[in-house]
Amino acid sequence: MHFKQFYLGCLSHASYLIGSNGEAAVVDPQRDVQQYIDEAEAHGLRIRYVLETHLHADFVSGHRELAALTGAEIVFGHRAGAEFPHVAVHDGEELRIGDVVLLALETPGHTPEGISWVAIDTAEPDAPRKVFTGDTLFIGDVGRPDLVGSKGYSAEEMASLLYDSIHRKLLTLDDEVEVYPAHGAGSACGRNISSDRSSTIGEQRRTNYALRPMTREQFISLMTSDLPEAPGYFSMDAEINRRGAGMLSEIAVAALTPAEANKAMQQGALVLDVRDSTAFANGHIPGSVNIGLKGSYAPWSGSLIKPSDRLILVADGKDEIDEAVMRLARVGLENVAGYLDGGILAWNAAGLELETTPQISVAELHARLQDGDTPLQVIDVRAEREYATGRVPGAKNVPLPELEARLATDLDPSRPTAVVCAGGYRSAAAASLLQRHGFKQLYNIIGGTSAWERAGYQTER
Repeated sequence: MHFKQFYLGCLSHASYLIGSNGEAAVVDPQRDVQQYIDEAEAHGLRIRYVLETHLHADFVSGHRELAALTGAEIVFGHRAGAEFPHVAVHDGEELRIGDVVLLALETPGHTPEGISWVAIDTAEPDAPRKVFTGDTLFIGDVGRPDLVGSKGYSAEEMASLLYDSIHRKLLTLDDEVEVYPAHGAGSACGRNISSDRSSTIGEQRRTNYALRPMTREQFISLMTSDLPEAPGYFSMDAEINRRGAGMLSEIAVAALTPAEANKAMQQGALVLDVRDSTAFANGHIPGSVNIGLKGSYAPWSGSLIKPSDRLILVADGKDEIDEAVMRLARVGLENVAGYLDGGILAWNAAGLELETTPQISVAELHARLQDGDTPLQVIDVRAEREYATGRVPGAKNVPLPELEARLATDLDPSRPTAVVCAGGYRSAAAASLLQRHGFKQLYNIIGGTSAWERAGYQTER
């Protein structure tokens, strides 16, 4: 058996290619699919099947494009209801590539249509089997039961299905079976996912908190308690995957002069500046939003940008523009009106207005908080669970996904405002949103709470 894992760090997404005797299958492909084609060709393999473990909500799959380019068949669980030609499999059905048998196990719980695939190499019967668990079983965790794939079901109902999938299907496999999930640490599809990218059934039986012995009722309570809010773009991506995304080659992005970009802005286009926070702070187009390309760009773009927003991209060069467009497409955002040709230098040369965002160190923040004459409003945009572990004294918690919705009720634009997160990435995005909404005396805290704690300053809990 030829086997390779492909890991996409920015989405914490794992996909796989399995090959044998000139044939191959790809499991849970990402939107840009050329790497699978290259891998198959390098090993003399023809991709016969594109296997989906479920309708992914956190990224747009490349299943239709990969099938179109290779002639492969797309395979889903029969409950997926995909709206394009595909093979719909039931529990216990088998597919074959060369000497490898691919056995479908219905494992609902994260989604109703969830399928885990067991790969059995008949040419090497003593070799450990592999199971591709999608978002049903992660390393160190299991899939959340409350996300968009569960339409028509309550989180409790889905958690009950997940309990059966774990105990009646996956934990009946031998301890030596190797586990390969669709996500690693950082994915919003779980709460406690390990940074390890594979494991075994036996190791998970021993170490995974969600697999320890407990009743169904205890499991349901554990799985449905204290769940963070699902990112807003998840429902959109699941439906795109049900319909099937278009070809990436169909996404065309025009170069815009400063005058053309300015006109598009006047007509309602949103400027998305993907440069790092320091470059953005030193000069940016008024009203633009900063989501840095060198970070969790795609998930935060999906969370903070509406699908209806017409985007103008600003970056340091064309390579960065191409990467930004690709990573937006991976989460289903394709409404890009164009990019600013020549970047901020061209905008400035055209004599158009620039804004800045002051950035201050934690030492400066500490000094300002000690000054009783400066009533500084400190906004901590980390998740609630992060905020609870320790924060700058007096900081108000407004998680970044909730920021715009809470502007009118929780924040005072007339007060000097400092924005902080763990390291400075999310606070830069938050500061750009606040500036867009009229906050004038605004500071982004360099290094965030991590720098605050390293400096030895007091934290509240």
